[in-house]
Amino acid sequence: MYEFVSGPLVWIAFIIFVGGSLYKIYRMLSGAKKDMTLFRHMSLKHSLNSLVHWVIPFNNQYMQKRPIFTIVSFSFHICLILTPVFLLGHLVLLDESWNISWFNIPDGVADWMTIVVIAGCIFYLYRRLTDPVVKNVTDGSDYLLLAITALPFITGFIAYHQLFAYKTILILHILAGEIMLIAIPFTRLSHMLFFVFTRALFGSEQGYWKHSKDW
Repeated sequence: MYEFVSGPLVWIAFIIFVGGSLYKIYRMLSGAKKDMTLFRHMSLKHSLNSLVHWVIPFNNQYMQKRPIFTIVSFSFHICLILTPVFLLGHLVLLDESWNISWFNIPDGVADWMTIVVIAGCIFYLYRRLTDPVVKNVTDGSDYLLLAITALPFITGFIAYHQLFAYKTILILHILAGEIMLIAIPFTRLSHMLFFVFTRALFGSEQGYWKHSKDW
């Protein structure tokens, strides 16, 4: 089982992730080309202004009015992306499989970053259960996506500290990571693929049509 999930299944998940992501981006650009008004008002200046103001914490009014959400959101997303990419254990496997490697973050730091991601998932779950506005637009798929996001980090944390049956938890960790990878292009997790495009579009729309800012 371990050989399968850590071998062929990794390739399958990676191919689906890359192929699905490219297809989604192609579909988005093809759809936009049919409506040429989307491109007529695209502005590099307004796009970059929007991007800069939305990737810097507290650099827009929305974030300033929601300090706790902003802190959690930035911490969560930074740790969500950087932890698996720069984790030593992942880089060792990458080096053994494809002879590719880069610098890693210390295991102790990665451990705390994992906790930040898990805590962030708990925060988002609590928010969906208690905030009337968010609760009103929440359905079962939102809880499923939270689980898909949290499980790779929960199982990775348990495996690293060997709290239970190590081999079983390791297999579950690999499976959870592969499920998340496959889910990204086909669920709302795909916002990670379209963030730059949507911010460029919103920023250009506001600047071109309304002569105002989207931050």
